[in-house]
Amino acid sequence: MRTSLEGNGTAGVRSRLVMVIVYAVAMAWVEAAVVLDLRTLIGQYNPALPARGELSRHLLLAECIREAATLTMLFAVGWLAGRSWRSRLGAGVMAFGLWDIGYYLFLVPLTGWPTSPADWDILFLLPLPWWGPVWAPASIAVLMILGGGTVFLCDTPETPCWPRPWAVTAAGVGAGLALLVFMSEALRALPTDEAPPLGR
Repeated sequence: MRTSLEGNGTAGVRSRLVMVIVYAVAMAWVEAAVVLDLRTLIGQYNPALPARGELSRHLLLAECIREAATLTMLFAVGWLAGRSWRSRLGAGVMAFGLWDIGYYLFLVPLTGWPTSPADWDILFLLPLPWWGPVWAPASIAVLMILGGGTVFLCDTPETPCWPRPWAVTAAGVGAGLALLVFMSEALRALPTDEAPPLGR
């Protein structure tokens, strides 16, 4: 299979790939550091256990906006790295996966948590709190790295790299079902009259 490494210059594409990886890993550290700070404020690193305090609505709103800003930054670097809409999307998806994996890897030495992939976490706060075991988003992140990286590296103007329509449809349905499961679990697990324990 002809790759964009061959079509657009090996050095150029490799340098963009390295920069996407470096950026995603750096953002993962920032994410872990922010969560360390905020979970310190509530006095509990494990989101599955009762917190000794809670965040104000003002801080929760700021955290939601920060999450949206982080996603924007990850896909923005993907847009800058790619040369077509397909490779740009692929690079953004790959960056997201690297960021997600890196976040948990950095969180362990910072907080001592998670202690196992089976630990439950608040995955996101947008548009509703997502609640699930660490292995679930980590598994999805691995697929995003592999799939996004393949599209980024293999897409060329002469040979577009993109899944077939049925595969895109299946992926969309699977993503929708995963979101439903994550958010339904969050609604059952979290009290509705209190601020949720802080996640990302």
